[in-house]
Amino acid sequence: MTAKIIDGKVIAAELRARVADEVARVKREHNLVPGLAVVLVGSDPASEVYVRSKHTQTQAAGMASFEHKLPADVSQADLLALVAKLNRDPAVHGILVQLPLPKGLNTEAVVNAIDPAKDVDGLHPNNAGRLAGGFEALSPCTPLGCIILTKSVHASLEGMNAIVIGRSNLVGRPLVQLLLNENATVTIAHSRSRDLPGLVRRADLVYAAVGKCEMVRGDWLKPGATVIDVGINRIPRDDGKTRLVGDVAYQEALAVAGAITPVPGGVGQMTVACLLVNTLRAACAIAGLPKPAV
Repeated sequence: MTAKIIDGKVIAAELRARVADEVARVKREHNLVPGLAVVLVGSDPASEVYVRSKHTQTQAAGMASFEHKLPADVSQADLLALVAKLNRDPAVHGILVQLPLPKGLNTEAVVNAIDPAKDVDGLHPNNAGRLAGGFEALSPCTPLGCIILTKSVHASLEGMNAIVIGRSNLVGRPLVQLLLNENATVTIAHSRSRDLPGLVRRADLVYAAVGKCEMVRGDWLKPGATVIDVGINRIPRDDGKTRLVGDVAYQEALAVAGAITPVPGGVGQMTVACLLVNTLRAACAIAGLPKPAV
């Protein structure tokens, strides 16, 4: 048996097309143009690539895109002043401050300063608390993408055993809440968990989000399990360059899993698409419109 490859590129493209249709509709019916503001502090090469991708895809979906680039030595006060300005700007419905921030800046203070209604990264304590309580909230984009990818294989996740490996605020913890909302039975595992392979073998759905290169082995998996690999790790190649691998030993998992996301070409594709979803949802909520059909 060879696992089905869950093609994040195709699924993300379909999602972006649906977002573009809804953006066109709210423009036409309500004269509303959703706007996303991205703040990049410093010149981290990986962050610059992400920001460029977000700008391109935001415009392609018919939304307004606002980029703010600040020097790495910007003061905390100036960064917070920009966030406050974006909070007040009626053309901006989503605010994303690209993380990580340079040393010397207080990430928690910056995240907490964003208007929760415009917090399209889903990191503000108000949104995290609402999500944990099972209420409507803006959810972090990567976990949202993980759920969409899973549901491309399983129409319903109800009653399925899921394991989330990793407990970060950006992926692991919110993903647990989203799975609970889908009525899955969820285990959250981490570096202190005992007998991690045994825990994984019981799971129908495996989400690897630890940032450890190929940590999850093929013989850890229950035959037929669906595997969503959130990890992005660079390892050296023989020619001196690097290649991307996930947190799952992909070739081993292919022979055991029922379905699996590749790295690259899996979860990463969904993150920006879900950012567009969140921006559209935020714009409609702020304008008092019904939740869009994405």
